[in-house]
Amino acid sequence: MALSEHEQRLLEQIERALYAEDPKFASTVRGGRLRKPTRRRRLQGVALFVVGLVLLVVGVAVPQLWLGSFPVLSVVGFLMMLGGAVLTVTSVGSGAQAQEAKPAEPDKNRFTGRMEERFRRRFEQE
Repeated sequence: MALSEHEQRLLEQIERALYAEDPKFASTVRGGRLRKPTRRRRLQGVALFVVGLVLLVVGVAVPQLWLGSFPVLSVVGFLMMLGGAVLTVTSVGSGAQAQEAKPAEPDKNRFTGRMEERFRRRFEQE
């Protein structure tokens, strides 16, 4: 959804104020964005999670694989599950993603759509 000229000016003023107040934070926020995970990345994450789950269960079930009283294989399995979940949800450094052909209109019945409409009306009145 395109911003009106007034909204663009306000956004630019906010950006300039942020850069003036804390340039390090502003550059950090501007530079790093998480992208939507690709299908391949999601499948890799799910596979890693399942392998980690199997290792966790096998590590607990087979006491011969323990190091003293510490289930090493289970800890490795848990870490793999955690990595798989993170890989599934996020996609750091993935390639360019397909963008929508046109922005979707806000749903007026939803909370966010209503709030967006109120925001737009408030600035149109000024």
